[in-house]
Amino acid sequence: MDGPTEILLITSRGTGRWVIPKGNPLNGMERHASAAVEAEEEAGVVGAVCPTPIGSFQYRKRRPNGAAIMYDVEVFPLAVTRELDEWKEMDERERRWFPFDAAAASVDEPDLQALIRSFGDSGFRAAAQRSGFMFHVAEKTGVNRMFAWFQRLLPRQGNFFDLFEAHAATLAAGAEALARLLQGGEGMADHVQEIVEREHDADEITREVLQTVRRTFLTPFDRSAITDLIASMDDAIDEMQKTAGAIDLYDVKTFEPEMCDIAAIIVDAARLTVEALPLLRNVAANGARLHELTERLVRMEGHADEIHDAGLRRLFKEHGATNTIHFMIARELYSHLERVVDRFEDVANEIDGLVIDHA
Repeated sequence: MDGPTEILLITSRGTGRWVIPKGNPLNGMERHASAAVEAEEEAGVVGAVCPTPIGSFQYRKRRPNGAAIMYDVEVFPLAVTRELDEWKEMDERERRWFPFDAAAASVDEPDLQALIRSFGDSGFRAAAQRSGFMFHVAEKTGVNRMFAWFQRLLPRQGNFFDLFEAHAATLAAGAEALARLLQGGEGMADHVQEIVEREHDADEITREVLQTVRRTFLTPFDRSAITDLIASMDDAIDEMQKTAGAIDLYDVKTFEPEMCDIAAIIVDAARLTVEALPLLRNVAANGARLHELTERLVRMEGHADEIHDAGLRRLFKEHGATNTIHFMIARELYSHLERVVDRFEDVANEIDGLVIDHA
């Protein structure tokens, strides 16, 4: 798609004002999983929900007894992979996709407005003309509405930046395909194949970066910084391919909920990377935003480690003594997924180094 990235809002049942799907945490369910259930029931959308919140806001809700109570709401990003034709509250609400600026202007809560604007930073939503090799890669990296911005590269200021941003596009497409793969069901082989193709695209871009470094006299950053950054990005999609390869090799059809949670973190880590890379075109002006994004990536890596450890503990208790093969296969998948997130942390560290050196 060539349109801008959009955010889905729904109308409230009481006042008809524009809001995001939300609700009370469900018993026995993680908060992000509860958010995904609310999104499906209220807005009729499903997808990969990241367990790491992007922030919170407060709003005042009137109770049936007349009391107006202030609620704190954590906001979790959900990459929409499917819109339902029918859903639980379809007759009670309207749903509509908004550009980020329009979405921020349509909600009432100042904190939520700020969150939407932050999530939809204009740096990674800028449209640009594409041609040649970059256009070919972007066209091959076809993804749905939630990831449309991954194909839109900023105005060209040098081949290195174009290549960085094109590689980020492959990371985003690979991450989405990985999240779809871990949803199971039909079409898993297609998702595996897509990840393989995205990894091949990334290899082409990486080779182009390394060749450009050798033949370019003046580079925007230190040559080792350029090669280290593209290598860490390439390692991330390599680990995605290894994850998909293990799933295909062992013919895994169902996945632990913690695995899906880590996959959702990977999706959001790719989104943050896609936002960060264009900002390198002017590190001095964008240093604060870049540092904020890298802090988020590091925080998400820590959260993924916690999910990984909790998943392994539960897996060992349930299958360690009774189904050793199942435990060993699942442990390998956990390791691959954890390493994907680790590589995104490496990307964050490389970007942070550029900020320190140039901002």
